[in-house]
Amino acid sequence: MTAVLEGYLFYEIAALLVLAAGVGFVGLMLRQPLIVSFIAVGIIAGPSVLNIARSDAQIDLLAELGIAVLLFLVGLKLDFNLVRTLGPVALVTGLGQVVFTTVFGFLIALALGLDPRTAIYVAIALTFSSTIIIVKLLTDKRELNSLYGRIALGILVVQDLVVILVMLAITASGDLGTLREPGLIDRVGGVLLRATLLLVVVVVMGRLVAPRLTWVFERQGELLVLTVVTWAVLLASLSMQLGFSQEVGAFLAGVALASTRYRDAVASRLGTIRDFALVFFFIELGTRVDPTTVTDQLVPIVLLSLFVLIGNPVIVMAIMGALGYRRRVAFKTGLTIAQISEFSLILVALGVQQGHVGTELLGLVTVIGVVTIAVSTQLIHNADRIYRRLSPLLRLFERSRGRVLPDPRLAADRPEYVVIGVGRLGSQVLDDLLTRGDRALGVDFDPWGIKRTRWDLPVVYGDADDPDLPEQLPLGETRWVIITVRDLPADLHLIRALRSSGYTGAIAVAADEADACDRLLEGGADVTLRPWHLAASPVVDAVLAEDGRTADRGGHGG
Repeated sequence: MTAVLEGYLFYEIAALLVLAAGVGFVGLMLRQPLIVSFIAVGIIAGPSVLNIARSDAQIDLLAELGIAVLLFLVGLKLDFNLVRTLGPVALVTGLGQVVFTTVFGFLIALALGLDPRTAIYVAIALTFSSTIIIVKLLTDKRELNSLYGRIALGILVVQDLVVILVMLAITASGDLGTLREPGLIDRVGGVLLRATLLLVVVVVMGRLVAPRLTWVFERQGELLVLTVVTWAVLLASLSMQLGFSQEVGAFLAGVALASTRYRDAVASRLGTIRDFALVFFFIELGTRVDPTTVTDQLVPIVLLSLFVLIGNPVIVMAIMGALGYRRRVAFKTGLTIAQISEFSLILVALGVQQGHVGTELLGLVTVIGVVTIAVSTQLIHNADRIYRRLSPLLRLFERSRGRVLPDPRLAADRPEYVVIGVGRLGSQVLDDLLTRGDRALGVDFDPWGIKRTRWDLPVVYGDADDPDLPEQLPLGETRWVIITVRDLPADLHLIRALRSSGYTGAIAVAADEADACDRLLEGGADVTLRPWHLAASPVVDAVLAEDGRTADRGGHGG
């Protein structure tokens, strides 16, 4: 009997994987994230359709493994430096979005007739955005390092920190009971004591133990993965013993190793395990969705999905507009978070496990996740086209028109070189020009970035997307305009605006890819530069010089 059961389980897992691969391929052709495809697999394999997924305990185990590995990797990649380097925008926008989305989501849920506890869970679920999807889409668009991409990542870091605090609160609430029960203060003290113990273990491991084991890990890659997985499992188990969830422990296990230099190697090796195990988590969610009951929840699904798709971007645009960002950056940042996260589903599942909400809520949130993820993917892919159509309406979110800040001293200098985009590349170009004794001026559309720039660099505030920008710049004696924004639509728009304003000097534009260089040359640029390509050339020359050879170099320009 055991052999037959094991054989059936194997066949069941094989059928689910085949179905997942097939549906995933169809989703790929439709340009949909795999999360949507895998939830669809769960619906198809569930009791309402094919009824293939019957081994609930085994699938649950694989699903829990996927969640634990996911949270461990999130903790491992937690980049506090990103929030710090972006200044207030990531923290203020991230926290502001969490607060406003929770408040408005709670009110909408109450208006839909949900009880207060369920409404709180719905509001929190609508708050968090999908790190996996956003990073994947921005990477595919080569906009992960753009201004709006970096701000979006900073917001995600803030959300990740908030979600862990919420998970701690949910798991701790099981011990606290109600406010009317006796001994509440003692139970609160017990929870705080256990939480402190868990954090002490994490700090000791991250600061004292892990750095001293680096020399062992560097010499044996297999031991590295085994030791790290063991550490994650141990801390997840300790977290459960202390009354918290294994997800919290797995996340903190990753945080403990986040400052070590082997975190990227661990993340790359565990990524495949995460992707495989998460398949079963999303399949499990899909099996809990009953297609026959979706029509009964159609009104909540539509209203809450519209709130995520429209309300979240509006909240982000309003906050970023108040911070001084132009509508283009605010719009594209807001559009990236117009979906709910895999963490939203994890939180609701945790609430079901704690007995706070019913399983029907998990089905509702799962359908909202499918809808918002599918729609937001298309919105992000077509962000520039949508922005061009909505641009006049989006002026409402700008605190000012973002004109170049008036500075008579800078205007009187009559710069020979104007550098548009004063990031890492642009600030170095500007500094080198000034060091050579050239008259140069920097222009940037990141107000916080300008404040972080060295105060001895002449930089003014201007937006590359503003068609009036060339008329605001002192270009009378300018020989070269150097654009380092590396955003193809914005670069092409700026080149056209410069030429239309009567500027006759030369234009140099930085780009990442060869095809982008070709389009920029066709659009009116005189020279295109590929910074990473140029940076690699001296390295190759030095290596070949040691080998007694020289390298032939070619340029890319017009």
